[in-house]
Amino acid sequence: MTPFRKMHFGGNDFVVLDGRAGRLPISQARAAAIADRRTGVGFDQLLLIEAADGADAYLRILNADGSEAEACGNGTRCVAGLLMAESGRGHAVIRTLAGELMAESRGDGLVAVDMGPVRLGWRDVPLARELDTLHLPLARDGLPQPVHDPAACSMGNPHVTFFVDDVKNLPVEALGHELEHDPLFPQRANIGFAEILAPHRLKLRVWERGAGETRACGSGACAAVVNAARRKLTAHAADVLLPGGTLHIHWRADGHVVMTGPWMTAFEGRLDLDAYPL
Repeated sequence: MTPFRKMHFGGNDFVVLDGRAGRLPISQARAAAIADRRTGVGFDQLLLIEAADGADAYLRILNADGSEAEACGNGTRCVAGLLMAESGRGHAVIRTLAGELMAESRGDGLVAVDMGPVRLGWRDVPLARELDTLHLPLARDGLPQPVHDPAACSMGNPHVTFFVDDVKNLPVEALGHELEHDPLFPQRANIGFAEILAPHRLKLRVWERGAGETRACGSGACAAVVNAARRKLTAHAADVLLPGGTLHIHWRADGHVVMTGPWMTAFEGRLDLDAYPL
């Protein structure tokens, strides 16, 4: 039996497995089976902590459909909090497909993660063809309001942000599923819908690639503030109100994006990995 932790921020939930003693046999099919909320444990992302020379850990990230993700902001923050509690230090370095991410404790249960420099080029997102990432020719009928003219960027994973008047009443599930698979996004995309409340405050709902709508998306919150600031809709630092909680995002002058928020363990358990198809 393999020990696991169920961790989350605001309902954006993760199953965390420690593979530092040896790589765990997790395939795409096995991850998707564990993600089933009736016959498995259920998660938005499966986080595999693995050994890494020169870093506290390597973090492998699998979505609920078993596909691999380059980055996961809330998941990285949860794992960083776990590693810092384990080591007694106030900082941690976590290696991901998106690069090495630096985390530090901010006290009162808060952890800040430097998500690295945002990437704004069309190849970085990536897009299927050369376009201005500040204004994409993309529109859908988002009754009762139009959904159009998004901005795109990469936080190590592809993000698109639409700016709307009323995020609460958007049909996010229908829009998100269709837009994630738009031909403009060869690696699919995370789709955010943001409502600007004030220069330092916005509301956000996110359809996560390979997972569906989540109650909180860390990298999506980073992308929303970056794209809003690029449009001069907000400042470079803002609180992002997600359905599950609030994150503070700061797009620094050096291009790095720092995300600060809480983390928690919901419970611990044991998994019989052999009970799930490999």
